[in-house]
Amino acid sequence: MNEFEWRRQMRELRQPLAPPHELWNRIDAALDSATAAAKPVRRPWHWLPAIGIAAALVLAGWFGGRLQQQLQPTPAVASASQPWKPADPRLAGAAIELTAAQIELRQALQQAPNSTALQQLLANTERQQASLRQLEHQAG
Repeated sequence: MNEFEWRRQMRELRQPLAPPHELWNRIDAALDSATAAAKPVRRPWHWLPAIGIAAALVLAGWFGGRLQQQLQPTPAVASASQPWKPADPRLAGAAIELTAAQIELRQALQQAPNSTALQQLLANTERQQASLRQLEHQAG
């Protein structure tokens, strides 16, 4: 086979070729039966986003309540957070140191609220301040 014959065969391939029988009728019928047989898609979970939003709101409310409980000072803490200025000059230096320590510990607790070591240090500092107040009251 030379190049001329090959080109002649290629030109013959460009001619339209009709199928031996019509296929479009069968394709159209198959598509119609497939759409008629297909059931509508049921979405049993169409209410799932609403439940998710409700759950998120409940969780946000719960976390907000917990945070508000933690931020409300108890009466002992509220009285301890007020600056204490003892009349006795021997206790004034200790009062200043303990107040500064409390402020620093509270700032550290804001950065790491779950730190048990910081919470224990703050409780110890408040106990020391309470004992100094008792000393002032007894000496007073």
